[in-house]
Amino acid sequence: MADTPQAGATSSIEDQIRLREQKAGLLREKGVHPYGNGVVVPHTTEFVRVRHCDDDAAHLEEDQSEPYGIAGRVVALRTMGKATFLSLRDRTGDLQIFVKKDKVGDQAYEVLKLTDLGDIAFARGRAMRTKTGELSIEATEYRLLTKALRPLPEKWHGLTDHETRYRQRYVDLSANLQVREIFLRRTKLIAGIRRFLDDLDFVEVETPVLHKPEEAGGATARPFGTHHNTLDLDLKLRIALELHLKRLIVGGLERVYEIGRVFRNEGIDRRHNPEFTMLEFYQAYATYEDLMTLTETMVSHLATEVTGADEVTFQGVKIKFAPPWPRISMLGEVAKLHGAAGTQSQQLDALARLSAGQWLAPVEDRQMREKFARLVSTGEKIAWAFEALVEPMLPKDRPSFVVDFPLEISPLARKRDSETRLVDRFEAFAGGMEIANAFSELNDPRDQEARFREQVEAAARGDQETMPWDRDYIRALEHGMPPAAGEGVGIDRLAMLFTDSPSIRDVVLFPLLKPEESR
Repeated sequence: MADTPQAGATSSIEDQIRLREQKAGLLREKGVHPYGNGVVVPHTTEFVRVRHCDDDAAHLEEDQSEPYGIAGRVVALRTMGKATFLSLRDRTGDLQIFVKKDKVGDQAYEVLKLTDLGDIAFARGRAMRTKTGELSIEATEYRLLTKALRPLPEKWHGLTDHETRYRQRYVDLSANLQVREIFLRRTKLIAGIRRFLDDLDFVEVETPVLHKPEEAGGATARPFGTHHNTLDLDLKLRIALELHLKRLIVGGLERVYEIGRVFRNEGIDRRHNPEFTMLEFYQAYATYEDLMTLTETMVSHLATEVTGADEVTFQGVKIKFAPPWPRISMLGEVAKLHGAAGTQSQQLDALARLSAGQWLAPVEDRQMREKFARLVSTGEKIAWAFEALVEPMLPKDRPSFVVDFPLEISPLARKRDSETRLVDRFEAFAGGMEIANAFSELNDPRDQEARFREQVEAAARGDQETMPWDRDYIRALEHGMPPAAGEGVGIDRLAMLFTDSPSIRDVVLFPLLKPEESR
């Protein structure tokens, strides 16, 4: 008789493993390899379910089509003397198998008796319906393909412990079909992005993951370090894809994109994982306003392609992705909070005159107040006030573009012609999260050089999230980069939105966790 989760509750995992090892030995004695190979599996459970979804028992009884062969994990098992019901789960779902001793033969049925929950098995036979009407395969052949030594955890079919799910994703995927759906949607999302950009004549490329320290830029974040032994060279894992992709714009690849992993040595929370997946794309002769149109069109299209509609429910709120998305001014909202009126130039001047107390007055959060104490420029304070006071109030039912960013927090973006203390930049927000960041690219090599110098000075003051002085990138700009716009999109956060997942860990197959002994 197969061991079950209930039986396992009365004995240790080690006892159950030993029992299954004994069964593996018995299989070998019977001439059955418990880890065999070479089986051909011609059908999926979904193929059988779809083909016969409307067929009744009488029709299936008369069906003379070829028998079906399916394989998968045993997720249910019930033996009644000379007949056994089991369910096999493959990549498309579950299907019941009805095995009778007189149909499969004595040896195969003896093998079936050595089958446990979690084993991988193969069955061949015609479709039928049981007395209760359940579509099944009536097996004429049964083979055990893989003996699982470790039993599925108790209540595995409803596995809810998040640490176990993230740490043992292989169990999570076996136990929860809805988890499989999350990652299938993620795959559809990435495939949809590629089709969308390919249709616009973008070229997919690959850029280095290992950067020399002076090249580890493209974002304000702390990189991870490593060392190449042969060259005796310290290297950094990339924190962004940007600067190498823009080198390609210089080289004449006018529309490029990359979907790749980036690594940032920062905190872990429901929206952040130290390694995550970014889409970055760059288009010559485009502006950040062009990319706003592209972004709202692309994300709306992807929502429909992945979920079936451009309206998605995320954490209880319906988000309508159809364009156009509202534009919200970072400068304007912060100026409004502090009573600064007039033109953008007048608003910037008024905010520059505020005392520290005037900035801090409405903010109670201790960490945010401590963060403010480290800020130097008015632009940094504007961004801080937006994050602390405005961002939580952004529309919940619509994505939105935040525009009018200060120069000081945008070291790679082009200055606005009408007000050089601002840059041509936007961030897209949805579901309370930033999902994209884009700007018209700075292609003036002397301006970029000065910005890098300011970053180096900030690092000397103790700021650990600054960009290095990338001299080769300056050399590339000196060769001439056409006017261009570029954007980074968080794939993981889009996947969260399109699967209604509350944490980034739910959409990353193997998120970073503390070692088990540290729990």
